[in-house]
Amino acid sequence: MDRTNVDQEEVNKFSSMAEEWWDPDGKFGPLHKINHLRLHYVDGIAQLSGKDVLDVGCGGGILAEAMASFGAAVTGVDMGEASLKVARAHSRDSGVEISYQMVDVEDLAKEKQNAFDVVTCMELLEHVPDPASMVVACAKLAKPGGHVFFSTINRNPKSFLFAIIGAEYLLGLIPKGTHDYARFIKPSELARWARAGDLHIDDIIGLSYNPLTGRYWLGSDVDVNYMAHAQR
Repeated sequence: MDRTNVDQEEVNKFSSMAEEWWDPDGKFGPLHKINHLRLHYVDGIAQLSGKDVLDVGCGGGILAEAMASFGAAVTGVDMGEASLKVARAHSRDSGVEISYQMVDVEDLAKEKQNAFDVVTCMELLEHVPDPASMVVACAKLAKPGGHVFFSTINRNPKSFLFAIIGAEYLLGLIPKGTHDYARFIKPSELARWARAGDLHIDDIIGLSYNPLTGRYWLGSDVDVNYMAHAQR
């Protein structure tokens, strides 16, 4: 298996926290709080019911289970064995049928080209050595006319202040060292990589947070966290 686009240190980091995937008050608490926003954004565009969906970098299955609950046939892939173990156990306990696989997305793209109606790749691009390659692989996995969704973090002084200094060190929303500023991705870079994979980005929307109220919302501010919808 070609693992050239896998950062094993990143895999190990998330594997060490795997038992906390489904604790809404644990290290992955922010993902639980934004999950309904991600889910409804994807469903509002792609209409998940009855669709074949691939969740790339599924982790413990938070988004994968939510999409399955909306009637999608979901496959979740991740390179963290510990996270997949948690995901499989939780889906069994929840009675939600999901196919979880430990496979590199570039390798999967060679086997399953044009296979999925919807591909999601959330909070992953900023954790791999070659995000451009991952974007192209996600494009190949989508059917012609299919939908591809990405979420990541913009790269600018504001995102450094909010996503690293604020979220990791001041507010403690996520563990220190979760992110590397140099790996943050500008929307223009994501758009360029998407074009290389014959994807057209139709929409970019920001994800904002108010530390006083603990509220997250989607809006026009893409300076820090943002999601993008692309179509083949």
